[in-house]
Amino acid sequence: MELLRFFTAGNVDDGKSTLIGRLLYDSHSISTDIIETLTKQSKIVGADAAIDLALLTDGLRAEREQGITIDVAYKYFSTTKRKFIIADTPGHIQYTRNMFTGASNADLAIILIDARLGVTDQTKRHSIISALLRVPQVVVCVNKMDMVDYSEIVFSQIKSTYNEFANHLGLSNIHYIPTCAIAGDNIVNASSQMPWYQGLPLLAYLENVDIDRQEKSILARFQVQYVIRPQQLHHHDYRGYAGKISSGSYYKNQAVTILPSGIQTTIASIEMNQQEVEMAQAPQAVVLHMKEDIDISRGNAIVPSTALPNISNEVKAVICWMDNAPFVDGQKLLLQQGSFLTKAKIKQVISHIDIHTFQAQEGTHHMNLNDFCKVMIKTAENISYDAYLDNRLTGAFILINENTNQTVAAGMFE
Repeated sequence: MELLRFFTAGNVDDGKSTLIGRLLYDSHSISTDIIETLTKQSKIVGADAAIDLALLTDGLRAEREQGITIDVAYKYFSTTKRKFIIADTPGHIQYTRNMFTGASNADLAIILIDARLGVTDQTKRHSIISALLRVPQVVVCVNKMDMVDYSEIVFSQIKSTYNEFANHLGLSNIHYIPTCAIAGDNIVNASSQMPWYQGLPLLAYLENVDIDRQEKSILARFQVQYVIRPQQLHHHDYRGYAGKISSGSYYKNQAVTILPSGIQTTIASIEMNQQEVEMAQAPQAVVLHMKEDIDISRGNAIVPSTALPNISNEVKAVICWMDNAPFVDGQKLLLQQGSFLTKAKIKQVISHIDIHTFQAQEGTHHMNLNDFCKVMIKTAENISYDAYLDNRLTGAFILINENTNQTVAAGMFE
C-alpha cells in the first residue's frame, strides 16, 4: 500500500492539532481506549466539555499547559487506499527548525490559514520553507470558516491573495479546501454548510493525490549502508554491499562507478530478500555484488557510470542553523549525507535568506538559531551529491558539531 508523508503548518491557534485530531477521529483511526482517555482529559476543563481532539497530537504536558505545539508530533494511520505519516509542526517562529525537520521528507504540505486573519507573515514563512524544501504538493486549508459565516467570498479572497504570493515562490501544485476542523466540515465528510465548494474533502484528496517522488527519478542512486563479509566456510568469498536504493533502478551486468574513489566496475548480481534478482528499483533494500574485488566501504556511493552525480570537496548549500549556540567562524564540523560522513567547515556565509520575503541579504559570518543561509562548505574529502532540486534524498545533509556530536544544521546542496 502506498505511503503519503505530509506535515501541517500554520499560525498558533489556527487549529492544526484539532484538524489532525478530527482527521483521525472521523476516519475511525483511533482506538476505543484512546478515545476514553481523551474524553476524561477533556472533562478536566468542564463536565460538559466536548472531546478535545487537539490532545491527540499535543502529547507533551507542557504543550497543553501553554496551549501550543512545541515539538514535531508524528502520527500514523491508514485507510483502505493509503498509509499516512503526519508531522504536526509548531507555529511559533522560534521553532522554525522543528518545521524544517518535519517537512524535510514530506510529499505534501498542509498549510492552515485562519479565515478571519487571512494570509499572514507566518503563512508566508511556512510557504517559503515549503518552497525551499521543494515539497511537491501544497494543500491550503482555510480553517475556522464557521467564524466568517462560511463565506465563499472570504475563501475566494484568501485564495487569490495566497496565489499571488505563491507564484513568486515557484509553488505550483496548490489545492484549496475551506474547512472547520472543530466541527469536521470538509475534513473527512463534505460540509453541508458550504455547498458552494464542489471539491473533495481533505481525506479524500489525500487518498487520491499523486505522489511524485524522487524515487521515480531515472538517475539511479545507491549508498552503501553495510559491507557484508560472513567469512564462513560455505561463504568464504562472499562480499555484499547492503543498502536502500534512493532513486532509479539497478540491474545485473550494469556498469557502475564507486564514489568518491571513481573506480569503475560491473554489478555481478543483486540480492533482495535473500533471493537473486535481475533488477531492483527505489525504494527497495538490496545487496549488490561487484565483479571485481574492490575496496568499498560504508558511505560509498554506487552509481551508473553513464549518470554520475556532482563530485567535489567544496559545495554550495542552503542550511537552516539549528543549534541554540550561534555559529562560530572556523567551527569544526562533520557533514553527514546518509551514511557518508566526513570532516567539514563552513568556508563562507554567502547570504542570509529572509524567510518572510524570500529575499537574499548580504551574508556575514554570523548564524543564529533558525537562520536560513546560503553557504560554501569545504569537506576533507570529495563528496558525491545531487542538487536538492533534482534529488531530495541525495541532495540533503546535516552538519554535526565535532566536539559535542550535536546536530547544528540541516541543509540542501545547490
